[in-house]
Amino acid sequence: MGETIQSVERAAGILRLLASGPRELGVAELARAMGLPKGTLHGILRTLVHVGFVEQDAATGRYRLGGTLLHLGSSYLDVNVLRTRSLNWADALAGRSRESVWIGTAHEGGVLVVHHVFRPDDSMQVLQVGTLLPAHATALGKVLMAYDPYGDPGAAFHAPSAPEPAAAPAPEPAAGPGTASATAAGTPSLAALGAAAGGEPAAEGVLAAFTPRTLTSADDLAKELELVRGRGWAYDVEELVEGEVSIAAPIRDARGVTVGAIGVRGAVERLAEAGEPNITIVSYVRDAARAITRDLSR
Repeated sequence: MGETIQSVERAAGILRLLASGPRELGVAELARAMGLPKGTLHGILRTLVHVGFVEQDAATGRYRLGGTLLHLGSSYLDVNVLRTRSLNWADALAGRSRESVWIGTAHEGGVLVVHHVFRPDDSMQVLQVGTLLPAHATALGKVLMAYDPYGDPGAAFHAPSAPEPAAAPAPEPAAGPGTASATAAGTPSLAALGAAAGGEPAAEGVLAAFTPRTLTSADDLAKELELVRGRGWAYDVEELVEGEVSIAAPIRDARGVTVGAIGVRGAVERLAEAGEPNITIVSYVRDAARAITRDLSR
């Protein structure tokens, strides 16, 4: 691809850190995570603030993502054909299953949530659109890896391990879990991103563990993906969040290529019994996936 521009890579690294960690970060935290002098970091931050990608809290001096990024992200999602064609079917699935519905697509080795329908009850819920989920620990991700047209399940070992928003890492540790480190180019390391988001730091060739049930070895993941291909759907039981289950099925386009996945996520008490997913909910999810696939094929 030729040479890259270091300052742009560093700016992207800062944005990733602000997106993956706590709501706000100070200059010292960012400088240490990026491995940059404070003077260099200040210059990049001033530029990001100027264009609206980053905001600075006037009271604390700490930085957070800016509103311009939200606008850009929303514009991307609005024109995303997968999301547009899935809206009605996702609403219907939420109504049938009485659970929250997620639609995701492959992005940077993880799963980008492009649509999220709340569970139809009065409980407090947080919109997850734009979240990057770890592929190996979610039903959506397992589907996307199992039907990856390029056949590279190993990509999960080089992907951000960012689950649903989790507790913020402890502030200012020297170099332990919860601190995002950086590569020589100034981009946060992927293992550190997984730790900052709530997973255990992953060693080389080992996937980040979010619960004791998370699949972390290449052999276990390969066996799981073979099972997914055999039955046509995937599930995770407390692999990403303890007490939660997700079930998903593939969405295909007119060429028969898997371009996304739709699934539900909810409490283990409602969606699983004896460690196995509720087969009625599985049928609802597969019905929705087939309906979206037919819509995309027109």
